[in-house]
Amino acid sequence: MSIAEERIERLHGLAREAATEGEFDRSREYVRLARRIAERNRCGLPKSFQRSTCDACDVYLRPGQNARVRVHRGRVIVRCHDCGATERYPFD
Repeated sequence: MSIAEERIERLHGLAREAATEGEFDRSREYVRLARRIAERNRCGLPKSFQRSTCDACDVYLRPGQNARVRVHRGRVIVRCHDCGATERYPFD
């Protein structure tokens, strides 16, 4: 595991903790920093990180707090309450 990947994992944990505490602006900054590190070092973001963040506004999604999660026709549908963006994933 490279230093960049370790840093991304650490920022993922910090974003999760900040969102749990209700500090969504702080979690947004952690997500933005992790995405910049992944871009700069040309390494991908983990699937768990991608699916728990909003691509449009970079906020860490917490179901029931700032995200709505539904299962419909074999897909998981996640809608961000902050910006209204919707993501659909196949049901794993």
